[in-house]
Amino acid sequence: MTRQAEKSDLPRVLIVDDDMSMRLLMRASLEQAGFAVDEAEDGWEALKSFERSIPDLVFLDLVMPGMDGFATCEALKELPGGRRTPVIIMTGLEDVESVHMAFDVGADDFLTKPFNWAMLGYRARYVLRANGAMLRLAKSEARLAEAHRIAQLGSWELDLERDSFHCSPELGALLGIEDQQEPPDWSLFFESAHPEDRGMVTRVMGNALEKRKSYSLTYRLNGPGPDNRVVQHLGEVVCDGRGRPSAVVGTVQDVTELKRAEEKVKFLAYHDSLTGLANRHLFNDRTHQAIAACKRSERSMALLFLDLDRFKRINDNLGHRFGDTVLTEIARRILGVVRKCDSISRPVGGGAMPCVSRRGGDEFTILLAEITQPRDAAGVAARVLDAISQPLVVEGREVLVTASIGISLFPEDGTDLETLMKNADIAMYQAKDEGRNKLQFFNDSMNLAAAGRLTLESEIRKGLAGDEFRLFYQPLVDFLNGSILGVEALIRWDHPERGLLSPGAFISVAEESGLIFDINAWVLQTACVQIKTWQEAGLCPQRVAVNLSGEQYALERIIETVSTVLRESCIDSHVLEIELSENLVMKKEQDAALLLSRLKDLGIRIAVDDFGTGYSSLSHLKSFPIDTLKIDRAFIKDIATEGKDAAIARSIVALAHSLELDVIAEGVEMHDQAVLLGDEGCQFMQGYLFSHPLPVREISEVLRRGIPDMGIRGISTRRGG
Repeated sequence: MTRQAEKSDLPRVLIVDDDMSMRLLMRASLEQAGFAVDEAEDGWEALKSFERSIPDLVFLDLVMPGMDGFATCEALKELPGGRRTPVIIMTGLEDVESVHMAFDVGADDFLTKPFNWAMLGYRARYVLRANGAMLRLAKSEARLAEAHRIAQLGSWELDLERDSFHCSPELGALLGIEDQQEPPDWSLFFESAHPEDRGMVTRVMGNALEKRKSYSLTYRLNGPGPDNRVVQHLGEVVCDGRGRPSAVVGTVQDVTELKRAEEKVKFLAYHDSLTGLANRHLFNDRTHQAIAACKRSERSMALLFLDLDRFKRINDNLGHRFGDTVLTEIARRILGVVRKCDSISRPVGGGAMPCVSRRGGDEFTILLAEITQPRDAAGVAARVLDAISQPLVVEGREVLVTASIGISLFPEDGTDLETLMKNADIAMYQAKDEGRNKLQFFNDSMNLAAAGRLTLESEIRKGLAGDEFRLFYQPLVDFLNGSILGVEALIRWDHPERGLLSPGAFISVAEESGLIFDINAWVLQTACVQIKTWQEAGLCPQRVAVNLSGEQYALERIIETVSTVLRESCIDSHVLEIELSENLVMKKEQDAALLLSRLKDLGIRIAVDDFGTGYSSLSHLKSFPIDTLKIDRAFIKDIATEGKDAAIARSIVALAHSLELDVIAEGVEMHDQAVLLGDEGCQFMQGYLFSHPLPVREISEVLRRGIPDMGIRGISTRRGG
């Protein structure tokens, strides 16, 4: 390290004196004591030197020509860094007034000439050490004050012996008294507290002073507007050596945002974030309270389980954001009805109040505490259904929503939450089974039915795993010549205990449980394997129809299943015809054309099954890539005797021909039905008149030999012919 660098690391002293000999002597003494020294012979030169290099300490003579020491000291303190640099005045004056004047202009210490040269260095180091401590203390206090400001934390002290009160600026700002002219006193805490909290503040603080113990309390400040600030107030009594209270000290912190955050977290813990309704945790707690109250008062209560009808269609077609908006509005309507009707179930003697919750998805529950009679619950449920079913406009689009509600009663349908909830859920599904947009009270027979559905679901799973399902085939007959156009694959369940079951015995449960996707895949795969076998044996008909079931959201899965099975079976895809129910196709209005086109691109034929029972429109049929319409058997049964059924069948045939589609009549069982259909131009038919559904071996024989002549060939297809 160079000598210059060593010198720059030393504490720097500026000597200001017009006496050169004094400056030289001081320099020698201070350099020997380990200081770097700068000199100035007058005030102006001192200011310039200070600006060039701020010293750590200044020795300043008071009596100088021109700018004296008083003016120089005052000017130095105004320079950048001046207030942090200690100034020791040097004077030969003995009057105390000069010393007072020097301190008034910013001096930190003084020396009287002549000096003790041996002590000069020690004096300089003492002043520097004391100044360093003061600077560190000031910095620490500034940091503490800034921390208090950021934390909105104020401090205070009450001196009981002097009866004086002091509070920090942060506390003054917090309590709104920073501009107050008179000094604050102890009473400001009581005056600043909200009127409803003032008694508590007075009591707690008085009790702490009396019993000499610390305290903590949280209360609202008295401010304008409804949103009062909330503070946390901590205090502690300080006792003297004899154990008597001598002071009380404490802090007050603004915790408004913290309290708001805590309230929000608490709210979210017990409420649904989307709708603001109670969540299942809060609802369960309220229901437990209501049950306990009803047991004490021997009164009744009702639990309503509500599920929106076909709500998934809204999410699938219009998006989840749109669906969330609908759910929020539905929640508002339900809550509005329950609030208007809460006098029906207003508890006596402090019981639980009515409660509405969103269980999740599109499920809601309603607690009606302490009702008088079951019809009270039915009345509320009916009003809720009516409110939900009113048209709803979201983003300029009108939406119609309905719901199904199940009702269970305490104590008739259960005396605990789990039983009441289960039974209301069962009743809700019964309402859906009866057509939706209904309310349904629980009864014991529903429990048996629900248990039966669960058992059946388990048996279906076992049946799929145990190869208990079979495919039977029913011929599709060309009425003009009696030839076989194709066959329809129909699933049967060879149940180990109940024997051979048709789809009506299990398909609805399969659809509810989601097992329908596994069944669809099995039916399609089994049918394609059989098509391959017939093709290799030269027996394959022109088409093999496979009926695939499912709710409206199943179409995507059906496309995936068909694509996979065709790829694995390597059959001629044009032989395969997929039959989809009219509702399945038509209730995906926006996506149906695209999805059906994807299905058609696989090279298969598409038929609309049970046509005439759903919601089709001509515009939809024109845009869909379908090949065949199948007239539902409901219109065939009485076609020979019921004019309306005949008119419907006639219209469907005409519609199919106008769209250049094949038309097949299902459920033809009698000759007069076939003749009438033939006269109307329906060429293709299937039903018991021609053949029952047959197992593989028997249908293969029919394909080999043809349908027996039943006297229908050659019948005129002209009415009256």
